[in-house]
Amino acid sequence: MHVKSNWNLYRTRFLVRARQLTQPLVFTDSLGREHCGQPGDYLLETSDGIRRITSRALFEDIYVLLSPEKLSLSSVVVQKRPAPADISRASPSPRAEPHHSATA
Repeated sequence: MHVKSNWNLYRTRFLVRARQLTQPLVFTDSLGREHCGQPGDYLLETSDGIRRITSRALFEDIYVLLSPEKLSLSSVVVQKRPAPADISRASPSPRAEPHHSATA
């Protein structure tokens, strides 16, 4: 596999690691699906290790690069969702707003 050696961190709704292909790449994932990419396309890796290929146009339209100087472990907030059994016991709050974390 010949791809750029450095992974970058990108975000949409979820964080993914990605690197741009420098030559064609074909592989079969653990579910038996074949992925094909050309130079310029992106190889993505999700937090659970699943890899796939996305075209350059689609990738660059959706993903936003997180700059290395702004990225640190302290700025990444991981929130656990309640287990399904806990959801039924939770009482919804009519004014609940999403929690946002920002660093200066």
